[in-house]
Amino acid sequence: QVQLVESGGGLVQAGGSLRLSCAASGFTFSSYTMSWYRQAPGKERELVALITNYGGSTNYADSVKVRFTISRDNAKNTVYLQMNSLKPEDTAVYYCKATGAVRVVAGVVNWGQGTQVTVSA
Repeated sequence: QVQLVESGGGLVQAGGSLRLSCAASGFTFSSYTMSWYRQAPGKERELVALITNYGGSTNYADSVKVRFTISRDNAKNTVYLQMNSLKPEDTAVYYCKATGAVRVVAGVVNWGQGTQVTVSA
């Protein structure tokens, strides 16, 4: 059974930090590109950060560059999002996404249930 379980969300003051984790199970983690998305109330879900299956490449939304860092530990089947210098506009539900990166799982996509991040002014 494929599972992606996010944790680490919460309430933090502007300027603070949070570290999100996404624990994966039920699939070969190192065969998947992992990404973090977020969705604020009334807005579309947007890509925050992405990391390739062996961590060789990352990509970030312009709004979070320098402040956020995505990383992964394939031995622990976990992807992380370190969020620093948080702003109220970072408030959203943050989702973990796994996208098949090798031929055998091409087109396969799995989502986590999300974790709420709230940044107070």
